Amino acid sequence: MEGDIANMGKYIGAGLAAIGMGGAGIGVGTIAGNFLAGALRNPAAAQGQTPMLFVGIALAEALGIFSFLVALLLLFAV
Repeated sequence: MEGDIANMGKYIGAGLAAIGMGGAGIGVGTIAGNFLAGALRNPAAAQGQTPMLFVGIALAEALGIFSFLVALLLLFAV
């Protein structure tokens, strides 16, 4: 009985940690959408801001991968 409750808690914790992957998807969409809106308003400045677009997308994806790692650690760690 006690093992079942521990397993249930492990799965709930991993599921809550995996919510961060959805947040990463929302973050990437927001970053790309705002860049596109800004580039359409001022096309001359778009070239200078493209590296910052890639940095923002990389950081958002890194947080998603980190939340996935935490979820896996919660599932398969001791």
